[in-house]
Amino acid sequence: MLDSRRNISLACALSALAGYVDAIGFLHLGGLYVSFMSGNSTRMGVALAEVQWASAAQLLGLIALFVTGAAAGSLIVLGHGVHRQPWVLLAEAMLLAAGALANTFELPSAAIALIVLAMGLENAVFQIKGGAGLGLTYVTGALVKVGQLAAEALRGGARWAWAPNLLLWAALVAGCVCGALVYHRINLSAIWFAAGGALALSAIVAVTVHR
Repeated sequence: MLDSRRNISLACALSALAGYVDAIGFLHLGGLYVSFMSGNSTRMGVALAEVQWASAAQLLGLIALFVTGAAAGSLIVLGHGVHRQPWVLLAEAMLLAAGALANTFELPSAAIALIVLAMGLENAVFQIKGGAGLGLTYVTGALVKVGQLAAEALRGGARWAWAPNLLLWAALVAGCVCGALVYHRINLSAIWFAAGGALALSAIVAVTVHR
């Protein structure tokens, strides 16, 4: 997937967007995630062990919404062939904007639900028909690839093959920093900037696809 400057740039932009949104969700939910479902799964397991049913149910709800968003993104991919990316990004922008609007009308639970759907959907941007795609809202896999490709480089393989995955991780961290800073100033309204970013990316990708 990370085989061209165009794909690397887009993947890093989306990873930064995911980090931005996840930091906002993390702060708003008091330590829960809107895009990192491994973390939520661990917390749900702990909650079940400690018989904290309400917390476990909340976490299960977040996970289910994320999976639903991922499924919706896959449906868009399956329906639009090679020109799928702008449509996925447009759908993400609309979900994020709807989440920001829900917050404006003082519906924070609805806002979070829409944000989680958007994060699940984003992972379909690089999906290939008939198979999985590139994870953009979590970077555990990217860090594993950094280590694996670095080992190959030490044994005479491609010298810089690990770098794009490290950039993906760095982009997510940078997005988290920005998301936290903006959240501390304007709370959940910070999602408006994420919606604008996703919309801008949709337009840019649409132009480059037609070229």
